[in-house]
Amino acid sequence: MSLPSLDRRRSNGEIRNLASISSSLLPALGTTPDEGYFNLKKYIIAPYDRRYRLWQTFLVALVVYSAWSSPFELAFREMSIEPLLITDLFVDAFFAFDIILTFFVAYLDTSTYFLVDDHKKIAIRYVKHLHFPMDLASTLPFQQIYQVIAGTPHGRAGVFGFLNMLRLWRLRRVSELFSRLEKDIRVSYSLTRASKLLCVTLFAVHFTGCMYFWLAFHHKSPENTWIGKQVEDFKHGSVRSGYTYSMYWSIVTLSTVGYGDLHAENTTEKVFNIFYMLFNIGLTAYIIGNMTNLVVHSSVGTFAMRDAFNKILQYASKNRLPEGLKEQMLAHTQLKFKTAELQQEEVLQDLPKAIRAGIAQHLFHNVVEKTYLFKGLSDDFISQLFLFKLESGSMAGEIGVMFNIPQPYTVRSRRLSQVIRINHHHFKQMVKPFSKDGKAIISNFTQFLKGLGGGVLEEIPHVAEFLSDLPDKRPTQNDSTCDEDDQYKGQTENSSPLSNLDPIRVKIHGHQPNEKIKNGTTPKLIILPDSVEDLFRVAEKKFGKRGSKIVMADGSEVEDLSALRDNDELYIL
Repeated sequence: MSLPSLDRRRSNGEIRNLASISSSLLPALGTTPDEGYFNLKKYIIAPYDRRYRLWQTFLVALVVYSAWSSPFELAFREMSIEPLLITDLFVDAFFAFDIILTFFVAYLDTSTYFLVDDHKKIAIRYVKHLHFPMDLASTLPFQQIYQVIAGTPHGRAGVFGFLNMLRLWRLRRVSELFSRLEKDIRVSYSLTRASKLLCVTLFAVHFTGCMYFWLAFHHKSPENTWIGKQVEDFKHGSVRSGYTYSMYWSIVTLSTVGYGDLHAENTTEKVFNIFYMLFNIGLTAYIIGNMTNLVVHSSVGTFAMRDAFNKILQYASKNRLPEGLKEQMLAHTQLKFKTAELQQEEVLQDLPKAIRAGIAQHLFHNVVEKTYLFKGLSDDFISQLFLFKLESGSMAGEIGVMFNIPQPYTVRSRRLSQVIRINHHHFKQMVKPFSKDGKAIISNFTQFLKGLGGGVLEEIPHVAEFLSDLPDKRPTQNDSTCDEDDQYKGQTENSSPLSNLDPIRVKIHGHQPNEKIKNGTTPKLIILPDSVEDLFRVAEKKFGKRGSKIVMADGSEVEDLSALRDNDELYIL
């Protein structure tokens, strides 16, 4: 019944729109956020910080360059590509800075759903994770390090070309970006999926084309290769010509056109072509499947409408309906599909009743209050809501449990909240053996009721009457234990649920069983107290006279209150 309030974690107010966040940040069960909940330690960056997101997006642009340059440099390294090597160092510097920056980025603990901002824990987690060695290996300039150590400006170009292929590890950032964009409601999902498919296709064409050229360049008989048959001495040709031939072959093969002008000439190229064509089968199926899904999804409504029209026409033709009725049926169906595009029912049907009521109040409150029947009425009546705000740590439902009555008011959540639910039957059973704790619960509950406003008390049955029966004297620190017990007994005069939390409701009369009801002696519905003396005191307050005997309707005298049951009628004589 406790309602601790929840919020999404923010970093210094930098998160402006939660639509782009792919996962929710919820505190662990049993925790309550305090004022420092959203504050991270000094020099710690929140992973959802807007500026950090912009930095990650900038790195994605550099990843695109790395994805193009790494296969290209491997294939054409021994040709004139020196400007790219300088650009690589510049790009690697940004990723080296990102490695350092990662040691200052908080991470989400999946067991507690809290952001961890401890420097040591962040560092240990990053170093132990696969990302750190791969980030480091894809960033280090191995060729320049070798040249410094060996003291030679050249050597082992092929080895360094393959080491540079480690930069393709950075492609995971592109995958993460597309995954985030697919969940971002501000971006078209169809456009995102189409862009992703296009990027995958372009990278596949570029990568395989570069690898195919590398095979020809390093073959023992260059003239006996796919490009050597077309271009003599291609090793000393231009980079532009070699790259154009490579892309032409890759696209023709991917599209399964196969003009036959460029084809495998040796066993190595044939094996490579086999694996590439097998890969193309899977890639083509993936692209066609995704594009078909996008097209069909956008046309589902049109297909359904056309099917409905065809069924109406068939029905009208089969039953020879007049043209006027057929037109009315078609017009109604067309109107139905047009209004369905508004998606009112689909949006509202899965929402909680409280949210639907709030939407209805927002849309129609002004219209309803201007009608002649409801002019001058209070907003509370029009909206039919009875609200007061519950703060973190507050309770709801305890009044219904304590008085054993239906909950007198409803509770609605204005924001994402975490609720601890206590079963009222289990609660009663737990309290029974702990009489002292039960009395403490009684006292706390009574003080809470006294602190409620008058408007609230008037809406809750039995509460006002219960409070009017309580003694005015409050115990002090110097009161004896006996006085405290007397006070608790006084509190039970009209509410047994406050003593044993298992209430029995009875009716009491201030006359003989067979005597007619007189003025002022109408029966009173009360909750059975703990003792006969307490029952006599309650009867004295209700009827103005103290009784000495309790009898049932059949005249039998009551000596033990534990023998009574719910809805028994008692006569106080």
